[in-house]
Amino acid sequence: MPTRPDILVVLSDQQRPDSCGLYGQRLEVTPVLDDLASEGVVFDESFTVQPLCGPARSVLQTGRMPTSTGCWRNGRSLPAGADTLATRLGALGYWTGYIGKWHLASDSGYLPDPRSKSTRFAASAIPPGRRGGYRDLWMAADSLEATSGPYEGHLFDADGNRVELHGYRVDAITDLAIAALCCRSDDRPRLLFVSYLEPHHQNNRFRSIGPKGWARRFADHDVPADLVGRFGDWRWNYPEYLACCASIDANLGRLVATLKDSGELDRTLVVYSSDHGSHFRTRNLEYKRTAHDASIRVPLVLRGPGFRGGMRVGSLTSNLDLVPTLVAAAGGGDPGLHGVPLQRVMAGEVDRDAVLVQLSESQVGRALRTRDHTYSVKAPGVDPWAGYRRSASEEYREHLLYDMGSDAAQRHNLVGDPSTAALRADLAQRLCDEIEHVEGVRPRIRRR
Repeated sequence: MPTRPDILVVLSDQQRPDSCGLYGQRLEVTPVLDDLASEGVVFDESFTVQPLCGPARSVLQTGRMPTSTGCWRNGRSLPAGADTLATRLGALGYWTGYIGKWHLASDSGYLPDPRSKSTRFAASAIPPGRRGGYRDLWMAADSLEATSGPYEGHLFDADGNRVELHGYRVDAITDLAIAALCCRSDDRPRLLFVSYLEPHHQNNRFRSIGPKGWARRFADHDVPADLVGRFGDWRWNYPEYLACCASIDANLGRLVATLKDSGELDRTLVVYSSDHGSHFRTRNLEYKRTAHDASIRVPLVLRGPGFRGGMRVGSLTSNLDLVPTLVAAAGGGDPGLHGVPLQRVMAGEVDRDAVLVQLSESQVGRALRTRDHTYSVKAPGVDPWAGYRRSASEEYREHLLYDMGSDAAQRHNLVGDPSTAALRADLAQRLCDEIEHVEGVRPRIRRR
């Protein structure tokens, strides 16, 4: 049997940390995750570097910033032959499998070169060359919301055949994952990546849909501080959103029970996170695509070999760190990516105090999230949809500034306040440094 850990990554979609008990949720939404956290390691300040499905998922698979791989908006496929989590662990002798939402195979046609052809797999099987190097098990859909609803639909297997989903979608995907966990064909350590759609809204219905009747459990919810008094669809959809999160947690419990029953739990590194959060259409007409914590902050819990003891880590981390962390856990060296192994963060060797965030579709923008502030800029005079053709700008203008110490709900924008001029000058300098380091070009930031 393998001496290196098996790895199970469980990814939700559009889940805010405050939906979880370990991050302060009063209601019993995530008891399983809370228990794992009490035995493992919780990262209290974890962020996505792009609050949008495709770009965030490209980061989780490659460990590189979205503009570095060309996946800086939705509808941009991973580059052919890209080094990914699956290829890196496969080279270390791992069995690799993927189940659920992919979102990294299609090219939507909004490309800088008008001669480029649109190649979409929203409702069709994804060819092998666009699967990110997952070789041993593949049951996925590029746009799961296009091939399924909450109680019906399908994925595609490695041969392009439909895999029907029976019952509630989270339950059905978990059924497939449990079958995979129960079927070890050889002694290789394994990586299984399970990607749910929930609690993301069902696109054609613009609402999250939990299991029937579950929303009643969460009718007595507290309203997150950033949503209080704001318009948006949280007023009527938040209990359903929590119901989706609770369903994922219950199914996480099924996965954990399967590993425990087979005697494999203690040698499995379980990773739980989400691709981005949700502000419930309170900050723009969408659910994310902004630099607010509601969009960019994500839950992150690891439990298993190397991650034990109920430890909580306060250093800023990001989804860039997942690939180097899992490569290190698998016995590989530091791949030299944009992120760092979380093992080094836990050991106190790295203490990141800022995260660079790239924004697209709603704007061409950049943001710096530090321990104490959120500072966001956007390209002036650029129509949001025109941003589909531009990944960056030579010039940005100040857009948002929040003091996270006095205004954690980010309700008071301090851009333009004369008393913050020196602070903004410093943050602008730091943001330009980060952009130049990652993107190779130093932009100008117009101050107000």
